[in-house]
Amino acid sequence: MQIKELARATGVDVETIRFYEKEGLLPAPARHGNGYRNYDQPHLERLSFIRHCRALDMPLADVKRLLGFVDDPQGHCVNVDDLVDEQLSRVRARLKSMRALEKQLLQLRSRCNGEHHDGASCGILADLVSAAHGEACACHPAS
Repeated sequence: MQIKELARATGVDVETIRFYEKEGLLPAPARHGNGYRNYDQPHLERLSFIRHCRALDMPLADVKRLLGFVDDPQGHCVNVDDLVDEQLSRVRARLKSMRALEKQLLQLRSRCNGEHHDGASCGILADLVSAAHGEACACHPAS
């Protein structure tokens, strides 16, 4: 299949496919006489694997490591477990950060009583301007 067909079949952008080839994640395909790339089933499966890993927000370096394990199935699975544990740690750290961000936004939102008024009397805008001046605000109280 041509690159456009591979892109359509996997939901991966053509430029991303080329990037993966350049980075060594996806092997270079054979080429037709006209120079077009000719992808086959193993390319489709490998690209789908990469896409799935990326959907799990795994960094490309980790995807490359996982592909190494796929290419050498005799390796120890504990290394794969460690890689997934590292990703879990990153996700948990982001979740913690996102919960803190949510709390800050809720505190900022509480500055508005829901009434329609002009910008000069908007509690949210007043807090954001105060923060821009280095002052405490609802979402970043003085420590």
